[in-house]
Amino acid sequence: MGGDGARKLRALSAADSLKRLASAHYGRIVYSRRGLPIIRPVNHIVDDDVVVVRAHLGAGLLRGDGQVVAYEADSFDENTRRGWSVIVTGVARVVTDIEQVRRYDRLLDPWITLATDHVIRIETDVVTGLELVDEGL
Repeated sequence: MGGDGARKLRALSAADSLKRLASAHYGRIVYSRRGLPIIRPVNHIVDDDVVVVRAHLGAGLLRGDGQVVAYEADSFDENTRRGWSVIVTGVARVVTDIEQVRRYDRLLDPWITLATDHVIRIETDVVTGLELVDEGL
């Protein structure tokens, strides 16, 4: 029944999951190219119930505006063996409204040197979260 320090999984509510996601600095976006999954690390913000990332012109994600994607972020402490993981699944759309683009440009500072001149919003159609907690909780 698990080794020393084993933890149990506890489901997080959608609201708690989005709060955890908002506290993370980066995550991984999963999209499809030629029928195969592609995973890329990116930084993000959570704006109400939408995940927002930026992409450069050559990003494969931009070729599939309106495609279903997954976005995952987590936080784990190897010493305490506690942590959480959140996955959001929804439709990704390139933001074209210039005011929204400017707003997101102010809020979301990319971590790479490429010109990330496209903003992508991911709807949170499905939100799942799990937390590793002590057995007694």
